[in-house]
Amino acid sequence: MESRGVASHSNIVSSKQKKAKRREILEKKKAIDELIKAASSEKDHLVYFQPFCHYNRNGLSVFLESGSGDKLSSSVKRYIQNLLKVNMEMAFGPEWSTEEKVKCRDMVASEARYIFVHEAPNASVDEISMKLDKSPLVGFVNYRFTLEEDIPVLYVYEIQLESHVQGKGLGKFLMQLIELIARKSCMGAVVLTVQKANALAMNFYRSKLRYTISSISPSRVDPLMGLEKSYEILCKAFDHEAKAILEGSG
Repeated sequence: MESRGVASHSNIVSSKQKKAKRREILEKKKAIDELIKAASSEKDHLVYFQPFCHYNRNGLSVFLESGSGDKLSSSVKRYIQNLLKVNMEMAFGPEWSTEEKVKCRDMVASEARYIFVHEAPNASVDEISMKLDKSPLVGFVNYRFTLEEDIPVLYVYEIQLESHVQGKGLGKFLMQLIELIARKSCMGAVVLTVQKANALAMNFYRSKLRYTISSISPSRVDPLMGLEKSYEILCKAFDHEAKAILEGSG
């Protein structure tokens, strides 16, 4: 009788522990979903980083503006499509025709967030808000907040700059801003995809910005499968859990 009572008590304790664990998992999932929702609903992330809204170095003066995928004008859509083709067609090779359709769909998604780069060499910080519409676009960043392996991340879909503003530190500046936005929004990491054929981009992210090939990248999930894929998934994690899951480091 006594041993049966002990077993019954043990079962009750075990059941309570399982319920507590399930409750903990559900509460964590709810908190993460709320983080993603809050970050995605923010209309202008640049408001919190005013010093980053103007880049004036190496003979280049540009101003930044926020945007969202469901509010793009026809002219901006055409600009994005054209710049993507100029910058990415060669890297994708024969896959470009298919990839272009995917990118066109992604660019207008309601969850897509943008940082638009306007060139304005003669405008002061005080004047720029009135001149943005007339200042030519010279690039953009397309990103969104999402989940990867249950970790909230800022995923950079595109960072594209016209050739004449490349090599002036602007790309690094924009990625530093993206990392600040990710941290401010309590994301665990910044994640992005790079074509293997794009050696310049791969070197930029891995050597200059210290991104690592993520544990969710095909080459690390399954080396044989990775050989067949034309891309790598890179990441920079900000906390222990994200590092352990997305970088594979304990």
